[in-house]
Amino acid sequence: MARVRLGVAERREELLAAAVGQIEARGVAALRISDVAGALGVSNALVLYHFSTKEKLVAAAFAHAAQADLAHLHTLLGRPAPALRRLHDAIRWYAPTGAAKGWKLWIEGWAAALREPALREVARDLDQRWKAALTEVIAEGAAKGEFDCADPVSAAWRLTALLDGLAVQMTAYAGGASEPAALLAYADEALARELGIEVSALDHPRT
Repeated sequence: MARVRLGVAERREELLAAAVGQIEARGVAALRISDVAGALGVSNALVLYHFSTKEKLVAAAFAHAAQADLAHLHTLLGRPAPALRRLHDAIRWYAPTGAAKGWKLWIEGWAAALREPALREVARDLDQRWKAALTEVIAEGAAKGEFDCADPVSAAWRLTALLDGLAVQMTAYAGGASEPAALLAYADEALARELGIEVSALDHPRT
């Protein structure tokens, strides 16, 4: 059956989705343009027409993979609910046992970013956007008196650093000595500590 002719934007979306799948399966280092082309039954030239180098394809693929999760994060943090509840839901979702992006993909991306400037810029931008979203809601909750946090920026940095570290433990070391429930407990404890509240308050936020 002949392939349906796609517009430029649709074709890029298709190529990026295929690249994400191939990165998850093979890793960044082993990925070839031909792997992405072969997954879709198209030519290498078509892939290179849209992304002139493997490095640009990989960087765009990681940005593509993050967009849905960033949109969902903003949905969670933008709901008409207490800031504490929104933060708790976001941290639980982002934690390596939650439903956020595939951590294997991002660990691959962090490693590749050490060698590839284009990917490093993408990773830095996405990281800053995650931290900024959390910072905004932490500051909002503190201003409304839901909890105490004198430095929302630093709190967001420490929280994301912890969650990223837990993700490495869970993904690279198959959980290490901790069960998923324990990892979620670590995330809850960190959030409560940053906000100056008891862990039990996370289940009963002030309205």
